[in-house]
Amino acid sequence: MTLAILSALPEEQHGLAHALTHRQEVRRAGRHFVKGRLQGLDVVLALSGIGKVAAATTTTTLIEHFGVETLVFTGVAGGIGTGVQVGDVVVAQHFVQHDMDVRPLFPRWQVPGYPHPTFHCHPTLTERLNQAALDCTRTAAQWNEPLLQGRSPVVHAGLIASGDQFIVSASLSQAMHGDFQAAGLHALAVEMEGAAIAQVCADYGIAFAAVRTISDRADDAAHVDFPAFVSAVASRYALHIVAQFLSSERV
Repeated sequence: MTLAILSALPEEQHGLAHALTHRQEVRRAGRHFVKGRLQGLDVVLALSGIGKVAAATTTTTLIEHFGVETLVFTGVAGGIGTGVQVGDVVVAQHFVQHDMDVRPLFPRWQVPGYPHPTFHCHPTLTERLNQAALDCTRTAAQWNEPLLQGRSPVVHAGLIASGDQFIVSASLSQAMHGDFQAAGLHALAVEMEGAAIAQVCADYGIAFAAVRTISDRADDAAHVDFPAFVSAVASRYALHIVAQFLSSERV
């Protein structure tokens, strides 16, 4: 079985790439892929690119060219759910495209040709990611990292919303959260790639799971918080979570 580890940002893969054995670099579809062995597993590392189309292209290439059978995605997101704070981790149980709207032909957020607005993640992989995230946040509580503002990070599991927009407005994120709540959907975080990856994996029958570190509250300070947080916190989270996730594969 070949596992793809897809990340949003290069900082999340530096440690993984250095740990690979039998390393081979491949260029395809304008993307850079790194193949190798990691903790006894065949692995392909790649960056998703920014936005849904880029993420879909990368995912399709991983499946069609590299024969990937399982895909795990790491990245950062803005928190929009109640109680979802900077430094927390959201493990995706399902995804929705918040900018998909084909009303009145289909209900809001539903992609034409699919039965529901949401795309589900693989339950077993998701549980393994959840356990890895719990282990990570227990460790992070001991870092004394100023960006965590003295609080112990929390792991959440649920719905993540994706769209081709970097949300940097408190009023917009609040309105989005309210719209989901009114429809009975409880979105915890917002980002730009996950739902597209989930859709491609659903099309191919590929097992998919995803985890997002909350870098900001998708508000007016998001653009200020983002770069520092990625460097100091999110990259360390990603390496820890992936390492724990891979370890659980061998148990």
